Amino acid sequence: MSLVVFLIVLGAAALHASWNAVVKNGRDTLLTTILVASTAALMSAAMLPFLPPVAPAAWPYLGLSALLEITYYVLIATAYRLADMSRAYPLMRGTPPLIVATVSTFALGIGLTPLGWGGIACISAGILTLALSGRGAADGRGLGFALLNALVIASYTLVDGLGVRASGAAASYTMWIFVLTGTPLALWAAWRRRDVFAYAAHNWRSALIGGVGTLASYGLVLWAMTEAPIPMVAALRETSILFGTAIAAFVLREKVSTVRIAAVLIIAAGAALLRLA
Repeated sequence: MSLVVFLIVLGAAALHASWNAVVKNGRDTLLTTILVASTAALMSAAMLPFLPPVAPAAWPYLGLSALLEITYYVLIATAYRLADMSRAYPLMRGTPPLIVATVSTFALGIGLTPLGWGGIACISAGILTLALSGRGAADGRGLGFALLNALVIASYTLVDGLGVRASGAAASYTMWIFVLTGTPLALWAAWRRRDVFAYAAHNWRSALIGGVGTLASYGLVLWAMTEAPIPMVAALRETSILFGTAIAAFVLREKVSTVRIAAVLIIAAGAALLRLA
């Protein structure tokens, strides 16, 4: 993986952790999530007329990705309602890299070097150590939703990794994902939640920050997947837990133990291995 791609994915990871913190810190995690997705959809719709069209071969991937990502947004809001970010976030992000790497290798024929496998294993091990060592607020349902979302994350990562390569236009593909995802969520909120407009009026800054964060973060990751192997990019993106842990500790004031600090160092070692792979 080149240094440029490596640094861009790290930047995307920082943005991802930031918009997750926006959702966790919202009074209503579901409405905050929908506002973030809707804001990203509006920005995407405004930019699409100025971008090249995606290739027809990419549309099946876009349709499936939209369904998976709507599910992702609902599950992430539910998980954060029932569990601390420092518990739910590692579970959601720790297992997808291993799933993506395994499927990519045995089903898609995307080979990895031993260093690549080592980096992915270190990142996943460090993230899962964070989750298992946590004592934050959570119940079985919250952690269950986080684990279910891990499967969804792995699924849309693989779908989008293949879709963006087929699209011939990474930026356009990204914008269409957010339009197809955010629009149904916004319509549902307008129909079922009468308080959505009042909530939006009081939380528009969070919606704007989160919308920019999620759009930029995923757009950069999808571009990186056209330049480097999908499983390596997917794993490196999960270094967002480094930033997520810092946010949980210093912004959300959640307790971070010595074990978690050690786990973060394992994740950092995994990132270094991916850079060398």
